[in-house]
Amino acid sequence: MPAEPAETATPLEQAVLRALESVIDPEIRKPITELDMVDRVVEAGGGRVDVGIRLTIVGCPASDRIERDVRQAAESVTGAGNAAVELSVMTPEQRAALTERLRGGRARTNPFGPGSLTKVIAVTSGKGGVGKSTITANLAVALAARGLSVGLVDADVHGFSIPGLLGLVDDDGLATRPTRVDDMILPPVSHGVKVISIGMFVEPTAPGGRASSTAVAWRGPMLHRTLSQFLTDVYFGDLDVLLVDLPPGTGDIAISLGQLLPNAEVVVVTTPQAAAADVAERSGVVARQTGQRIVGVVENMAALVQPDGTLLELFGSGGGELVAERLSQGVDGAAGEPVPLLASVPLSMALRQGGDTGVPVVVAAPDDPAARAIEQVAAALSSMPRSLAGRRLDVSVR
Repeated sequence: MPAEPAETATPLEQAVLRALESVIDPEIRKPITELDMVDRVVEAGGGRVDVGIRLTIVGCPASDRIERDVRQAAESVTGAGNAAVELSVMTPEQRAALTERLRGGRARTNPFGPGSLTKVIAVTSGKGGVGKSTITANLAVALAARGLSVGLVDADVHGFSIPGLLGLVDDDGLATRPTRVDDMILPPVSHGVKVISIGMFVEPTAPGGRASSTAVAWRGPMLHRTLSQFLTDVYFGDLDVLLVDLPPGTGDIAISLGQLLPNAEVVVVTTPQAAAADVAERSGVVARQTGQRIVGVVENMAALVQPDGTLLELFGSGGGELVAERLSQGVDGAAGEPVPLLASVPLSMALRQGGDTGVPVVVAAPDDPAARAIEQVAAALSSMPRSLAGRRLDVSVR
């Protein structure tokens, strides 16, 4: 609940406190008045006020923005030049109270397991090079643009690329670092999407080297631990949708996802090529074996319309429909739950350029055919009813 102005506060102090309720911490995405960041608001005479703000940590990367927003909010009441803002840092006890409040008093647990109201969508593919991460990044941004609260976990530990696709890297390839508040990790935000990736924690292997070229050579237990930590230690807040970009194949991470997020719904990405479709089908089969539900197939790199109107089918045709048809079959070829082909995303220069520049095509060129196809996927997924499988319903029978 927002902080209530103290009964002993003067009318000016009360008005400034109410104005500060509009100041949002850019990392936690909550009002600073709810986060106990307002240390004091004191009338100083002559219509001036002194405002004290407690930052969460020393060197808070959002300190300049918070100071600016606090000053603007206070001066909306007092007038320009009549608000002095002083920044300090929370004590360890205050930080501990904050993290406990954000977690709702719960211990460090995975908030997206059975019983969660967040729609969890895992994006998978049988093989690499089909554009799975590009589709995932654009889909996350498209869902956020629809007004949904969206988080994205880059679980492709060995081949992480989400930070670059969303513009969360500098010129040296160093990804934006998350902010740590004690044992809580605050994910960076890009285009309205909260993002976490192992790429945000790696260092260059050599002086002057690019962090994005650093290889992560981990085996199964370490991969499982990393995914688990992303889900328990990263504070995403209340999400409508959590997207998980899985590595290609059917290995350790896919199995860990089934254990950690058994209620996840799966989107399979393939290209039109028959060989890619065969491998993509296997990733869907593994998802089903771990108890997850396949909600659709996305065909990427589909036919490109030439200037003369002809189609360039560089990677063939029909792969997406083939995967959807095969995954719609039950055991021994019997009819199973229908798996739709959500969209065919055509080959697109704008899609590729958006990935290189860190500005997704759904933002940079929303009228591009690839952007419209991804918007079609976002519309389909956002309108799908959430499965109640594995969720506790708080009802009683009398």
